Amino acid sequence: MPMPSKRRSVLVHSSVETYTPPDTSSASEDEGSLRRQGRITSTPFQSHSNVEPWLNRVIQGSSTSSSASSTSSHPGGKPAAASNTATATTAATVLADLMAHTQLDNHSAPPDVTTGLVEHLHHERPQVASVRGVPRGYSSSILETADGVPVNSRVSSKIQQLLNTLKRPKRPPLKEFFVDDFEELLEVQRPDPNQPKPEGNQMNVLKGEPLGVVTNWPPSLLAALQRWGTTQPKAPCLTALDTTGKAIYTLTYGKLWSRSLKLAYTLLNKLTTKNEPLLKPGDRVALVFPNSDPVMFMVAFYGCLLAEVIPVPIEVPLTRKDAGSQQIGFLLGSCGVTLALTTDACQKGLPKAQTGEVVTFKGWPRLIWFVIDGKHLAKPAKDWHPQVRDASAEIAYIEYKTSKEGSTVGITVSHASMLAHCHALTQACGYSEAETLTNVLDFKRDAGLWHGVLTSVMNRMHVISIPYALMKVNPLSWIQKVCSYKARVALVKSRDMHWSLLAQRDQRDVSLSSLRMLIVADGANPWSISSCDAFLNVFQSRGLRPEVICPCASSSEALTVAIRRPPELGGPPPGKAVLSMNCLSFGVIRVDTEEKLSVLTVQDVGQIMPGANVCVVKVDGTPYLCKADEVGEICVNSGATGTAYFGLLGITRNVFEAIPVTAAGVPVSDQPFTRTGLLGFVGPDYLVFVVGKLDGLMTVSGRRHNADDVVATALAVEPMKFVYRGRIAVFSVTVLHDDRIVLVAEQRPDASEEDSFQWMSRVLQAIDSIHQVGVYCLALVPANTLPKAPLGGIHISETKQRFLEGALHPCNVLMCPHTCVTNLPKPRQKQPDVGPASMIVGNLVAGKRIAQASGRDVTQLEDNDQARKFLYLADVLQWRAQTTPDHPLFLLLNSKGTVASTASCIQLHKRAERVAVALMEKGRLNVGDHVALVYPPGVDLIATFYGCLYAGCIPITVRPPHPQNLATTLPTVKMIVEVSKSACILTTQAIMKLLKSKEAATAVDIKTWPTILDTDDMPKKKLASIFRPTSPDMLAYLDFSVSTTGILAGVKMSHAATSALCRSIKLQCELYPSRQIAICLDPYCGLGFALWCLCSVYSGHQSILVPPLELESNVSLWLSAVSQYKVRVTFCSYSVMEMCTKGLGTQTDVLRMKGVNLSCVRTCMVVAEERPRIALTQSFSKLFKDLGLSARAVSTTFGCRVNVAVCLQGTAGPDPTTVYVDMRALRHDRVRLVERGSPHSLPLMESGKILPGVKVIIAHTETKGPLGDSHLGEIWVSSPHNATGYYTVYGEEALHADHFTARLSFGDTQTVWARTGYLGFLRRTELTDASGERHDALYVVGSLDETLELRGMRYHPIDIETSVIRAHKSIAECAVFTWTNLLVVVVELEGSEQEALDLVALVTNVVLEEHYLIVGVVVIVDPGVIPINSRGEKQRMHLRDGFLADQLDPIYVAYNM
Repeated sequence: MPMPSKRRSVLVHSSVETYTPPDTSSASEDEGSLRRQGRITSTPFQSHSNVEPWLNRVIQGSSTSSSASSTSSHPGGKPAAASNTATATTAATVLADLMAHTQLDNHSAPPDVTTGLVEHLHHERPQVASVRGVPRGYSSSILETADGVPVNSRVSSKIQQLLNTLKRPKRPPLKEFFVDDFEELLEVQRPDPNQPKPEGNQMNVLKGEPLGVVTNWPPSLLAALQRWGTTQPKAPCLTALDTTGKAIYTLTYGKLWSRSLKLAYTLLNKLTTKNEPLLKPGDRVALVFPNSDPVMFMVAFYGCLLAEVIPVPIEVPLTRKDAGSQQIGFLLGSCGVTLALTTDACQKGLPKAQTGEVVTFKGWPRLIWFVIDGKHLAKPAKDWHPQVRDASAEIAYIEYKTSKEGSTVGITVSHASMLAHCHALTQACGYSEAETLTNVLDFKRDAGLWHGVLTSVMNRMHVISIPYALMKVNPLSWIQKVCSYKARVALVKSRDMHWSLLAQRDQRDVSLSSLRMLIVADGANPWSISSCDAFLNVFQSRGLRPEVICPCASSSEALTVAIRRPPELGGPPPGKAVLSMNCLSFGVIRVDTEEKLSVLTVQDVGQIMPGANVCVVKVDGTPYLCKADEVGEICVNSGATGTAYFGLLGITRNVFEAIPVTAAGVPVSDQPFTRTGLLGFVGPDYLVFVVGKLDGLMTVSGRRHNADDVVATALAVEPMKFVYRGRIAVFSVTVLHDDRIVLVAEQRPDASEEDSFQWMSRVLQAIDSIHQVGVYCLALVPANTLPKAPLGGIHISETKQRFLEGALHPCNVLMCPHTCVTNLPKPRQKQPDVGPASMIVGNLVAGKRIAQASGRDVTQLEDNDQARKFLYLADVLQWRAQTTPDHPLFLLLNSKGTVASTASCIQLHKRAERVAVALMEKGRLNVGDHVALVYPPGVDLIATFYGCLYAGCIPITVRPPHPQNLATTLPTVKMIVEVSKSACILTTQAIMKLLKSKEAATAVDIKTWPTILDTDDMPKKKLASIFRPTSPDMLAYLDFSVSTTGILAGVKMSHAATSALCRSIKLQCELYPSRQIAICLDPYCGLGFALWCLCSVYSGHQSILVPPLELESNVSLWLSAVSQYKVRVTFCSYSVMEMCTKGLGTQTDVLRMKGVNLSCVRTCMVVAEERPRIALTQSFSKLFKDLGLSARAVSTTFGCRVNVAVCLQGTAGPDPTTVYVDMRALRHDRVRLVERGSPHSLPLMESGKILPGVKVIIAHTETKGPLGDSHLGEIWVSSPHNATGYYTVYGEEALHADHFTARLSFGDTQTVWARTGYLGFLRRTELTDASGERHDALYVVGSLDETLELRGMRYHPIDIETSVIRAHKSIAECAVFTWTNLLVVVVELEGSEQEALDLVALVTNVVLEEHYLIVGVVVIVDPGVIPINSRGEKQRMHLRDGFLADQLDPIYVAYNM
């Protein structure tokens, strides 16, 4: 496998302290999550007769639940998104019926059990304020109108019927027009028949021990605080440490009580706005305290509770761009927070605006910041006493949690739940009065808050709070504090144990014998067991007893779920389960042996909490109970769980009010359960085992994997040597309808390219062998660059967001789409031997027209003999010189917009005569000799062309070499001169010097040039006789051009074809001597040459010539000229159009001031040999609409080597039409028209009108039979101005023999056609053309030589390139080609080089999603590397040659595995 290569400058490492302990062995453990998509849709409309009261509650409450109520859900709560096969029709009709309350026999829907519970819900669960239950008396007689307003049943049934019909959607919803039929196309993973299935019995609900009755148990937490604050004021409550580990302050219960009272009094009485109190009871207040100040936090928390306002603890925002900070702002906004409490020191550290106020952070509401240090608090009045109420169902506090997707929700905990939870923890942990507890966790939320702030006060315990900053400096600090304070309980996470192991060697004198409980808060993580075991191993010799280690499992929604009890509290011995990873991925528990690699070893998290009921339910859909050997989501029913997501009714109902049912659909209890988001099972001795979290669940082709497990596997690959501080994030992204695993790690600053690559390959192998799943993308980022969660973990959702936006800036990337993506459509098998005859019959049977069309008939259009007489352009010029000698034919403009030179008929004739004399006398040329004309665009070029015709020589126009770039441009000149067998070169003195210069000699052999004549000062001699060809079929000139595939091809143009070409253009554009046209094209080949050199002489109109090169110094030159000369018809190239849109985009006002007005333009045609670039033409039209350019003016032309002008819009006839075709059908050479905006639609614009005298047919590329309208095939053309053949095709002579003389293999086999080499299709439109016939439009799709045959389908590079350019803002240009059978994508990066590797994954994703192709190589290069020819077309073959010869100097090359 080739190593990716990169330039050195990409890796810029920031230096890092020599040793910092690992931040965490995990991705952030503090990540919580909303439910996955399968959950979020609540089901507002259920097929149940007793739906009314419940439905009414939903509808009234649903105004706030934005994401929650997805109305398209099917009965039973299975969302439309989850069941892709369900079409929207059923959803729509079911909805309509349910809304009308018709009883629906929907047997397939799983039974719904939420409705029967309405009455119980009122008593069991305090509802969020905005949900109003319907009064009981009404339920039978209430109906609802569409918006949930109750109406009395006495309303006439007619009106009711009318309401119901109004509710039924009139048209099928949009989805129906665009049924995305990817199921048919993509491989559906067939389930493996041998996959393990659960076989156990259905589990029962597990009941915890009853909550013990305590005689003097306080009626609320505040009552406990009041008791201790007044009876034991000297008892220590909380000791805070500084970063050196010194105790800086000990808060006593007396101080806590008095300061909380002061704060409560101040909040209620001293804060006013407009003489109104700022806070009312029940208002939410933000608590913004740093992790180093637990004392102030505790005062603030209890002060809020005493004031009956609701604290919302959040992190301190450090910068305006903290990871996830915007989401926190959203939470504060939705909670209606207007006041934030903080400390003096913290307030000083916040970023300030100019006014000195704290800035408003991005996405945050406007806050008043109030500092609660002592001097700002007022002493309560003598007669003021707070009401210490009994615990009620009112909200006590709100804890925030960030979901997998990054959205932040607030979980409400009531006073009653808070009290019950303290009670349960006290009983489970055997807390007693005045015990000492050391707490390393975040005291603002989760276990740190529950044990260290709430339960501790309940039991008058003394908490030693160890700040995170101290742990960073001294990972052993918590052990030293346990030792010095003889703490009975310590509260840690596995990473704290891990860190202390790394640092313990220098500590001999610590003892942990005082501990009776070491609570491991993240005991549910897969790697906690190894931390626990290793820790015990080392510290058992220092007094740590094995039974002291107590892992626990908790979730933000259900609070503590289970905790291991020490034996003295009667807990069973600890359990350990060794499970097969493979079976786990199917959700089945199978015990395995430890020596295998692919096993997961988990420890129990103890027994469930006192007073709780627990069951395990299926993860998706209806919560059916799991079997005993099946992994499911643990659900808890107890008085001690959270109550709701604040303000989000729909998801609250899904999570906090789940009703588990048996297989028969019977509810297991009349009480609602709370889903914990933990995946696990109940093992022997009723011990709970957790094997993963819903947040980290990744479902890859039907198998479930846990992000934490994958992190653990990656960490096992020599982590400390390579991964910086063990920082690894794993998440999944959806690409092509399946989850794909992405692993991002921070690499150590000293890691070499070789190290990182080796580590990456080993991680891939490890994950593959242990989890049997492929990693889609592995990215390494420099140390310290991943977004951090508040306590040092990795902020997963933010990391994922940056990955998808291309803002992660990795320094190494390895993508493995080839191994991961298994659901691509089957490669297309070509149908063998469908002959042309059966094709035709098939088309006729299907009623399809045979695709053929033609321009107007030329013979009927010629009104006088004049037009038929002059076949030879030389004759026409002489005739014009005699009849209208002073009529101006050409005006050449320079970059200032002034006329550089002109030529009237007589001047041109005289100059041509002089050239002819020089050719014969100086050049000694004979009739029929070839002459290369190497001139810059101008009148000289035209005069020498006619001079050659006068002398009977064959002219070949050649673009002069670029003086600054001889090395690449001169060889092309040399090649054309040699291949065309030119006997002489005519040029200017300056270019002649250049061709013979020293610089030229380094690029080509200058000794082998033919005769070079300069035409700057020629003698004025009369030509004896002007040469006259003997027959119209004689050769007039050669037209050389390099195709986009890099082939130099010269075509022969006879005199007859030349004259026919001019005649067709004259008729199409209505050109007469009185007309002026402006041309901004290169005059060297194709239609550009014809318009520049031939047409004016033939039709007599005046051509204003604008050399495109001059636009480089004056972009507005062409448009100003068009406006100044009031030109009706103008021609340009795509490169000119692009220069104008990019260069003049912001200057339309300036141009208007200068008087530029484009309303005179009737038609502006882009001369091209490719598919019309709609985006460019449309942006050009939009941009210059302000200058009067008509929206209908811009169109395109189409020509190619065999016929330089097949289509050209001209001045009359219908506007060009645009159709939308299905891109997937196009790959199979079928044309399927779709609506604009439908998925996979591709807009195609007609390439102008077919020219008079031209016939076009669409033929099959292989059988050469005619095709029907709905097929994509090769465009064949027959016309008097077809070229007569190739003079030479440099490189591939044999292949092109039949390009000019092709005949259909079936049908009309007589006509001789020329094959254009372009794919396209014809379509009869509804428009009528000038002759009154229906107009046939020709759509060019792309060059046949350029198409890529991949997976049996035909792809056009431009389609893939368009997708890629859209993938990231820094992609300036893109080109694709194939190499062996790999797709290579070359991307020009217009941005900093650190963005280079961000593009690899984005490019791979977009090509997979939109084209079902796997990119093999992504090459990232500097702007301007992709070669472009004079027409603005990409030279993909040149690029491919450069890539293979290793000449691109890429920034990075990624080989996708």
